[in-house]
Amino acid sequence: MRQGTGVESRVMTLHLIKMAVGISDVAELRSVQKLRRKQRGKSVFFTRNMPKRIDELLDGGSIYWVIKRQIAVRQCLKSFTPFVNKDGEKRVAIEYAMRLVPVMPRPCRPFQGWRYLTPETAPKDRPAGVDSGERLPPKLAKELRELGLL
Repeated sequence: MRQGTGVESRVMTLHLIKMAVGISDVAELRSVQKLRRKQRGKSVFFTRNMPKRIDELLDGGSIYWVIKRQIAVRQCLKSFTPFVNKDGEKRVAIEYAMRLVPVMPRPCRPFQGWRYLTPETAPKDRPAGVDSGERLPPKLAKELRELGLL
């Protein structure tokens, strides 16, 4: 409870969104992450800056990956660990669960670093059995998504 207000303070879940640079599809993301997990001993990626809203990110938050200008998949966030690399630069290891959860694809413009998503603005998980267009020609899948038909 916040002192003096009588109102319970609740942490609101937040998510991160990040570009999967150089990745062509979800299968390649899975393969690259497996290799990095083997090399690093855990599922992490590195960033320069510590997110400011860690409590909200660790309250059920996920990392949403943008692949070929589409938000395609998410993974649950597990931890944020600051460290200093061998060159003396501050970095953060962001650990995530290996399970890839397909989401309803949504177009996304390129950006640098990561951004926050609220539960209301994050794409919904893709229901089992729903095709997101992976088997369609890319141009046709894109047109169907833009029309809201996929």
